[in-house]
This record gives sequence, C-alpha cells and structure tokens, in this order.
Amino acid sequence: MNTLTNSKNESSVSNNSYLTPHQIVAELDKFVIGQNDAKKSVAIALRNRWRRQRVEADIKDEIMPNNIIMIGPTGVGKTEIARRLAKLAGAPFVKVEATKYTEVGYVGRDVESMVRDLTERAVTMVRDEQIAEKQDAAKEAAENRILDILIPPINNPNINKQHINQQQSANIASENSLQEISNDPNFVIVEDSIDTDSNSNQSENQANDNQETRKKFAKMLKSGLLDNRMIELDLVVDNVPSVNILGPLGMDDLGMNLQEMLGGMMPKKNKKKKYKVSEALVILKKEEADKLIDMDNVIKEALKRAENSGIIFIDEIDKVASRGGGNNPEVSREGVQRDLLPIVEGSSVNTKYGIVRTDHVLFIASGAFHVSKPSDLIPELQGRFPIRVELKSLTEDDFVKILTVPENALIKQYQALVRSENVELLFTDDAIKEIAAIAAKVNDEVTNIGARRLHTILTTLLENILFDIPDVMPENQIVINAEIVHNTLKEISENIDLSKFIL
Repeated sequence: MNTLTNSKNESSVSNNSYLTPHQIVAELDKFVIGQNDAKKSVAIALRNRWRRQRVEADIKDEIMPNNIIMIGPTGVGKTEIARRLAKLAGAPFVKVEATKYTEVGYVGRDVESMVRDLTERAVTMVRDEQIAEKQDAAKEAAENRILDILIPPINNPNINKQHINQQQSANIASENSLQEISNDPNFVIVEDSIDTDSNSNQSENQANDNQETRKKFAKMLKSGLLDNRMIELDLVVDNVPSVNILGPLGMDDLGMNLQEMLGGMMPKKNKKKKYKVSEALVILKKEEADKLIDMDNVIKEALKRAENSGIIFIDEIDKVASRGGGNNPEVSREGVQRDLLPIVEGSSVNTKYGIVRTDHVLFIASGAFHVSKPSDLIPELQGRFPIRVELKSLTEDDFVKILTVPENALIKQYQALVRSENVELLFTDDAIKEIAAIAAKVNDEVTNIGARRLHTILTTLLENILFDIPDVMPENQIVINAEIVHNTLKEISENIDLSKFIL
C-alpha cells in the first residue's frame, strides 16, 4: 500500500488510514457479514491510531490504544475482521495463538516472541516497499550485469594486442550468435574492417564494435529474444546451513540469532550455476535491489511503524484462562497471562533490530469462551482490554449473505475452480437458501462452528461433481437447485448421529 509522506510528528501509515470509521466498516462489509458492533469498535480503534499521529507532541505519548477483546463462537468472523483491518491500515500485523505460549520455565514460546514477530513483519513490509521503489534501477543494473557476461565491455583503449584478439573473437562469436537468434534485419551486425596499422586504432575500433554489439544485445534482452539463452552466474551463498537447532526447545529466537552470528563469522563462498537469461534476470534484479536499499533506514522506519501502528491479534485467549480455581493441573495457563500482562501494558522488548516499546501497539484478543469466561482472566489483564465486543451467532439469513455477498464468497470460489475446466457452475436462489437452512440446522443440533459449516456442506454437496468433471460430466453448464441440495444432503442433515461425522 502507499504510505503517507512523513512529517515531523508522524509515523508512516497507509493512506487508507485516512478512511473514516464509516468507510472502514463499509470496507469490512465486503468480506465479513454482520457483526456490526465489532466492526464499529475496530473502526474507531483504527481511526484513533491515525488521530494520535496528528495530536500535539506533549500529549501524544499519553494517548494509549484501547485494546479490544472479541467474544463469540468459532467461525463468526473474529479473525477475519482483524486480518482485514490490518490490510486496510497497511500496518504491521501478526496473528498468534495464545496456546503456543507457556510460562517461563516451560517448553514453548515466550510471549515476547510475538513482538519480535511483529518487528520482523514491519521490517519485511518497509523493505518490500523500498525494493518496489527501486525496481527500475535494479532492473537496469541486472541487465547490465547480464550484458557484461554476454559481451564483456572494453573500457581501456590502450589494451594489448592479445586482449584485442581475444575480444575480437568474442565479439565475432557474439555477432554470429546475434544473427542466429534474431531474424529481425534491424539486429543484423555488419562487421567493420579494423585498421591494423596501429594497436591504438585497432583497440579504438574494437571498443566501438564492442559498444555497438552491446547496444544491440541490450535491445534484444529487453525484447525477450535472449530469454532462453544459458549463462553462468557466480553467486555468493551463505556457508551456514539454515537449521534452527534450538527451535524445539522453545528458544527459536536465540537459535536464529546464533545462526546469524555464525553466518557473519563464516566466510562466504561463491557458487557457479547456469541459468536461462530470464531466470538470471530475476536473481540479479533481486541482488541489485538489495544493494540499492539502505537497511539502516529500513530498520529505523520499521521500528517506528511497529511501535506506533503495529497490531497483534491474540487468538484463543480463552484457552489460557484459569478454569476451576487454584487446583488447575495446567499450571502454565495463569503464568502465560502474567507474562502477557507487561507486554500488553507496555514494555520494552529486545529484538535483533533494536528495542521495541509496546505502549502504543494495538492488541486485539479473541476467544469463544465456551468453557471459561472473560472474568476468569486475571483482573490486571482484563483491565488492559477495556473494549469488549460480543459477536453474535450466525443466522440462516447471514449464511445466505456469506455465500453470495463477499468478494471471496465460497460459491464464487467453487465457480472459479470449476470454470478452470470450462464448465459454468450455477446455483439457483432456492438452492442457496436450502444450503443456508441446512447449515443453520446442523449448527443448532450438533456443534456451532459458524460459517465453517458452509465449507463442510458445500464440499459434501459438490464432491461427486468435482470428482466427475471432466471425465464423466462433459457438460458446459451445471445447475444446482434446491431439489439437488435436498436429495444430496437429506440423509446426512436429518441423521444427527451421522452429521457429527460428516457435516
């Protein structure tokens, strides 16, 4: 996404951060059906990030984000809201599972690693943006490197005769290759006669011939005529295998730092390999882009974004809530909450790019809270999530909209898959209503898994069609109506015991 121009008191955030809360909700409506209360809360939170960047400097640091906890059954859109919100903001965003973290002293990830993940994401974002800005210069540099391999340049006119003869042979060979590759008469090279009276004249003519040949090869390179030609690249590769030995012990970040340290100590080695010109262009373009960007500026900007516009989405937070008092055998649950508390309250976390303060990072937590409830979290942690939003269970009407309205609706996805076989898959309105009715019924009678129920139902409904196309079903159009839906799913939807296993 495009970024705002930096000002004295502003961090770089996305242009989309200028969206008003109503506009943010309208964008979320394209992907998430219902849940207006949750959309309203996150829209205000996102707009407040932008508002904070524009307030006076003396009070700016005092404005803390209102962290949000979303409560609702699985499959109602909690994760999707957070993911789409981060895309709208163009902000560094990480989604973590609370169940992966353990109290210090136990095997598992420590809670600070979520901040390191956020910082890594921010660095990647800023780096990709700067690389995108340098694409033209990187492409030109990569093309010049390929030309240097195909037609080595002659920079010194006073070269010795042996070098002249070698370069003349190389140029003649290149010209012959040029005439073999291209049928365009504009690319045909006519070898100029070389004055042999003096080495100086010969070297000057040879240099001119070299430049003309390079220009014509450059024109062919840009037009793609050399894409299939093989060239040899001499690339620098790391001499340290990328194996994280300490990862299984829960010390993944330490393992990566040790690997980087060893990589810096070990000498680099060159590896020669042949590539097609088209492949070599991609590799060299990436190398040249890496040379053009200033990593110090990238890291500085990334740390600023992580601190001021970063979003951490903590899913399944209800799984670390204590259930049943102090005799709980899962001793690390409350420990995770205690370790999480300073991160959410605001602390300094040491990352490989520098210190990151979490005071202004927006935390969004979510959980179904079927067994436990938000009040089971330790009081201090509850206080750090002042905004609580309850997401409602999906109704039959919601399922109809989920199947048809979003840009990534399930029916649109299946239609795109079948269209790849040159077959049009059509659903009648009554078929969509029947699918929604079955999904709502099974959710009520078996287990409420929200919109994910539609995945299982559509997979079962279309299983034979997807299997038979194109061998058994050569039709160009398949229409699914309510009768087909009812007949295909009747036995499963009416048999509760069977639904537990199938749907």
